[in-house]
Amino acid sequence: MDENDETPEERRERLRQKELRHPSSSIHGSNLSDLVGGLGWKGTGIMILVLIAGFLLYSLFFQ
Repeated sequence: MDENDETPEERRERLRQKELRHPSSSIHGSNLSDLVGGLGWKGTGIMILVLIAGFLLYSLFFQ
């Protein structure tokens, strides 16, 4: 695939994979932006809801 034909998501993923092969070039390593970028907005929303529900259930049962 030519670099001009790829979508922005494909380009970001290609650059991320290239950086993962050379971890010394990365200062920060894996972080929240990598996770959110991989999930998309629906996955991120679901993850936030699950975290909130888990916190509420924990606080109800272990007061």
